[in-house]
Amino acid sequence: MRSICRVLAMVASVILLMSAQGFGQQTRPAVPKNWQLLDYATDSVYGIGAEKAYRELLKGKESKTVIVAVLDSGIDTTHEDLKAVLWRNPKEIPGNNIDDDGNGYVDDVYGWNFLGAKDGSSVKEDSDEATREYYRYLKLYSNPDSALQPGTKEHNYWNRLKDRAQKPSHQAKTDYKTMQKVQENLLRCEAVLAEHLKTQDFTRQQLDTLRSADQDVMLARSFALRLLGSAGDESMTYQNLKEDLAQYVKELKRKAESTGGEPKDKRNTIVGDDLNDINDKYYGNNDVTGQFAFHGTHVAGIIGAIRGNNLGMDGVADNVRIMAVKVVPEGDERDKDVALGIRYAVDNGAQIINMSFGKGFSPQKPWVDDAIRYAQSKGVLLVHAAGNDGANNDETENYPKDTFEDGTEADNMITVGAIGNGRTGSKVAVFSNYGKKEVDVFAPGVQIYSAAPGGNKYQSASGTSMASPVVAGLAAMILSYYPDLSARQLKAIIEKTATPLPDNTVNKPGTQDETISFSELSRSGGLVNAYEAIKLAAKTKGENAKENRKKEKERSKMQPVNKD
Repeated sequence: MRSICRVLAMVASVILLMSAQGFGQQTRPAVPKNWQLLDYATDSVYGIGAEKAYRELLKGKESKTVIVAVLDSGIDTTHEDLKAVLWRNPKEIPGNNIDDDGNGYVDDVYGWNFLGAKDGSSVKEDSDEATREYYRYLKLYSNPDSALQPGTKEHNYWNRLKDRAQKPSHQAKTDYKTMQKVQENLLRCEAVLAEHLKTQDFTRQQLDTLRSADQDVMLARSFALRLLGSAGDESMTYQNLKEDLAQYVKELKRKAESTGGEPKDKRNTIVGDDLNDINDKYYGNNDVTGQFAFHGTHVAGIIGAIRGNNLGMDGVADNVRIMAVKVVPEGDERDKDVALGIRYAVDNGAQIINMSFGKGFSPQKPWVDDAIRYAQSKGVLLVHAAGNDGANNDETENYPKDTFEDGTEADNMITVGAIGNGRTGSKVAVFSNYGKKEVDVFAPGVQIYSAAPGGNKYQSASGTSMASPVVAGLAAMILSYYPDLSARQLKAIIEKTATPLPDNTVNKPGTQDETISFSELSRSGGLVNAYEAIKLAAKTKGENAKENRKKEKERSKMQPVNKD
């Protein structure tokens, strides 16, 4: 998984900052924390217009609960803004250590952890898929360069593996040196500011009002303000920033000092399943939170955090139950876990599945393809993040994808790129992947404020990982009010109503100063639009109407007769 949390988004801004001329603080217009729910016409931000749709189109209308599965790193089941909307397995009795519903997963109350061990522990870190495949090929062929015939599919695959497996080490060393300098400058600023302010911690608001004739104080103020501003979170304190940066530098140091060699297979040691057997599927545990659930918790909040409760933030959808399916470690997810995670979600009633993860290699792609086909056969919509490499997905691989090995495409999958707020920074997220063929729509994905582990905590984060749940939440929002729509109709409605930007010329992701037409970055050429999507949904005859009426009739027959 290539997640971009708050600190990683901050780092991108910091690197640009280091090359900028001077340290002068620029005035930045305030951006509402819920900007992803707003709309351009009334709020001057590139939101999806969800609030307008609720206010003008859905007020007073009845809705049905939609189950959304979050395939991710786990969810904080105690969070104040999420616990009331979490899916609970109606057939499972919590804590009795019995598989009450007979699905093979004991006490799966909130979902399942496919990274878990029988003793309750979980895989936290795993290697990247390119490195795993690189060493698998070395074992298989000893010397793949000479063993594989040039020009063949396998030889080309091997060359891609070499390129991806050998590059990260050099890049980590470069990034580590850069971020060390940033950290050193930040600590120097801290010493100056702490002495002047007589406190070890301070906020952006406090620094805004700071004035001094001492040039060192003002330079330190400007530098710290730019760093705090780059985080996109008005409530963030200097010490929070310092801790996040230190954690990121520590991770870069670990990668930079890696001596290479085949990574240790922690997954096999902890989980103990047979990774080469898709039928060995009853492994893991029911701890869907674990110790590293930031990413999944943040994603879940974007989709369906309780609306209107005056806590933290509001999700996109107002009538959902979120199922936690833990398949993503710190590193690349395994194809087997993804495939079984999709199947688990489908079998337990999920109607929409969010997948905010991705990687450049998929050695067991047929397993994942079969799971996607299974979801398609059951009418389940899959929403997938496009990736955070600033790359063209038409030219580079990003898995899972909706194209099967035989060239056919799934009609139940949406791939999502990330856009900025339109007020500050670039229009399109500089990190977002794109593709006229492989990416379907764009959605808000820069500094999205959402839930974080800790019961009552919230943070901002950036990535296509944040844009994907905006679309998953929109799909759930539509389906809850128009439950007769099929997965392929949801996909069609969302894509057809995606809206061009007011100015079609945008920055080209992954470049310094190139521009491109926004319409060329995705199939739809647009930003998802909840208001227009709801209007179209209201006019669309649902393909599932007949089947839903049949199910309702069967349920009514099963209701007990009240004999008063």
